[in-house]
Amino acid sequence: MPLAASDPSGDITPMLAMDLTGRRALVAGVADDAGYGFAIAKALAEAGATVCVATWPPALNIFMNLLERGKLDESRRLGSGKLLEFERIYPLDAAYDTLADAPEDIRNNKRYREVGDFSVDGLASRLASDFGTPALDIIVHSLANGPEVKKPLLETSRAGYLAAVGVSAYSLVSLVNRLGALLRPNASVLSLTYMASERVIPGYGGGMSSAKAALESDTRTLAYEAGRKWGVRINTISAGPLASRAASAIGIIERMVQYCSVNSPLTSELTPMDVGYTAAFLSSPLAAGITGTTIYVDKGYHAMGMAPSAVG
Repeated sequence: MPLAASDPSGDITPMLAMDLTGRRALVAGVADDAGYGFAIAKALAEAGATVCVATWPPALNIFMNLLERGKLDESRRLGSGKLLEFERIYPLDAAYDTLADAPEDIRNNKRYREVGDFSVDGLASRLASDFGTPALDIIVHSLANGPEVKKPLLETSRAGYLAAVGVSAYSLVSLVNRLGALLRPNASVLSLTYMASERVIPGYGGGMSSAKAALESDTRTLAYEAGRKWGVRINTISAGPLASRAASAIGIIERMVQYCSVNSPLTSELTPMDVGYTAAFLSSPLAAGITGTTIYVDKGYHAMGMAPSAVG
């Protein structure tokens, strides 16, 4: 029951509470404790949700070993002192809608063949088997991959471009399509985008800027279509750059972080939990009126039209 407080008029009004108790979340794209996906999972758990995660098969064994050996215990510690526990950990390669879509060499790869159906369809089937239907209240899409991200767009191959868009953008469409029927009333779907969708970020190549633009456009369209079909809300968070292990593939991530810090209205460090807390809010009933929207969590960098460092 929410606490009460007096407003200036003397009336008693309830205080707001962000309570996700009884809600189940799936965070797709967690393989360590360094990225935004893990921070979102932790914030959701802090608010009372139970959390399942989906992990890329080549990283699954390493992630499981880190958990079992206690290497992530400190980062898993919640405000209550308890550790963040994952209700389920599923294999997921979001490049494949069905297992049949995966090439034979992938299906027979030692890192894939023992995990079962790692496709989006397989994930949906496992969730339904484990929890029944409906099963989910929150879906978080923290998936991105650009095999040619270090190449300028002019030098990006068709295969590299399509791979970036497929995993980083179309996978959201696939997840909503296949998991939509598993969602409970008033569910929330979130993804993570980046400002390269609308402005040039030299060095962020390989079609990733195009993928993020597609992701934001799809967020708006899916918000309409899935909202009318299932009553679900769909938003995306445009987060500032983070020097996570995954982002190290970009090659210039440290410079990106430093540049944004120097040239943002707020020069304090952007932390993963800044994004995590925003995700928890957007997943809560407090955000019941927000859908089809890109929310910026970047210390205000997106608002700048000229770098302060250019004028001294």
